[in-house]
Amino acid sequence: MRARLQSAAVRHRFAVSQPLPGWRDALTQVMLWALADLLYEGVRGLVLGHQSAALANARSLVSLERSLGVFYEQAVQRLVLPSHVAIDLANWLYANAQFTVNVAFLAFLYVYRNHVFYFVRNMFFVSMGIALLVHLSVPVAPPRMLPQYGFVDTIQQVAHVNQDSGAISLFVNPYAAMPSMHMCFALLVGVTGGLLGRSAWVRVVCSLYPLIVLAAIVVTANHFFLDALAGAITAVGAALVAHLLMSRIRPRQWAWSPAPEAPLASRRRTPADARL
Repeated sequence: MRARLQSAAVRHRFAVSQPLPGWRDALTQVMLWALADLLYEGVRGLVLGHQSAALANARSLVSLERSLGVFYEQAVQRLVLPSHVAIDLANWLYANAQFTVNVAFLAFLYVYRNHVFYFVRNMFFVSMGIALLVHLSVPVAPPRMLPQYGFVDTIQQVAHVNQDSGAISLFVNPYAAMPSMHMCFALLVGVTGGLLGRSAWVRVVCSLYPLIVLAAIVVTANHFFLDALAGAITAVGAALVAHLLMSRIRPRQWAWSPAPEAPLASRRRTPADARL
């Protein structure tokens, strides 16, 4: 009897929140993300020739952090470097957070919390648009490209992976340190997961996730603290645009909803429910 109750509780926790839109909508979402990735790749090609400007901006960022008394990235990295396990974890998280974690989270939302997927998707898209404009206007190199300040490229020197050459370089914009999209996306995932979490441990993990990502991007020398702050501001701006503007354009489809519009059995889909 207890086993049946536990099984029912698990099924209820992971039950779909409402009827899914169907394969056509799912394919549309994949195509939209592919288009967004193509835009990112296009921007990467445009900024690759701005190495001197990106390095100069990074050095200016170091000077700004020193004047503000927050230039501690190298000190934090130096504390963690002796721990091979910690460095490996940081390298793995940095390399996987932007794809594995985010894609898994968005896929989970699409299937199990479809009533909020489109709002969250819009936040991601708006934040990416903001970041693209900033990356084009102000390219900034990551700390790992400034060894003169004592930074160590842990992904290259420990994991022996060169982000700036070979096939991997096709997916990495080396001069897009500000705003930190790792930080931006971590906040979008963490806050959304925390609001939707139905158990205390899920809410705790989601709350800690942005802090864990912050530690990873600093320890691997891929972002400054001000990069992370800019990423957080980008996340807030994207949430405001999604809520104040986009949700008013299509309130039934794109507004944040803490619960499905109707129970699974009582709601019938109509052509007007097309999500996009």
